[in-house]
Amino acid sequence: MSNQGSTFRKRGLSRIIDEIEETIIAIILALMVIITFTNVVLRYGFNSGLIWGLEMVTFLFAWLVLLGISYGVKKKLHLGVDALINIVSTPTKHFLALIVGILCIFYAFLLLKGSWDYWANFANLPQTTGRWFPTGLEEMKRTSYRSWYEVNDIHMPNWLRWIEPLINSGDAYEKIPRFIPYVMLPVGSALLLLRFTQAMLKIIRGQQDTFIVSHEAEDKVEKIKEAKSVEES
Repeated sequence: MSNQGSTFRKRGLSRIIDEIEETIIAIILALMVIITFTNVVLRYGFNSGLIWGLEMVTFLFAWLVLLGISYGVKKKLHLGVDALINIVSTPTKHFLALIVGILCIFYAFLLLKGSWDYWANFANLPQTTGRWFPTGLEEMKRTSYRSWYEVNDIHMPNWLRWIEPLINSGDAYEKIPRFIPYVMLPVGSALLLLRFTQAMLKIIRGQQDTFIVSHEAEDKVEKIKEAKSVEES
């Protein structure tokens, strides 16, 4: 009973996480559509427009991509070519999957280091030392602060003014600081590393035999065939 309860809780937590991710992605998509539609109406109907609209949609699209990459890995939605690995033996397929997993984790780790070092410049945080692998944190210098960098068009909302004394020495922002939209770089990279690691663990445990290969097209064809066979019978 305890094992069943633990499994049920894990599935419930996984479902909650899925719903949170899917809700965030849906909200981003909805905001992109609303802002773009509003801008089109204002431009062609009233010869006006949202000055900040294009920049906002650009940031939202970047957030969508970075969140979508990790979500696609989790749901095995990324397309892949598995014609070669399907003709090899099961032990060889497992070995190749492990190699792919190691390479993907290594790539995500490098991406996380690079994205952190880039974002840290704008958040008054130290970059990592080391060319490929972080060997520590650099010593922060006042001249290296970049928190005063702002975006081009998106005005600073009043409900975010509380960050000014924390990160900008109390100076007011006219536009939102760049570290806010850029934070998705390390967050998205960390999520990608997490998803790659989870997929790797599933391969090690024998819960799946490929890394990230989607058979969405074949699955839909099979569903259509099954539906037709049911109708004919």
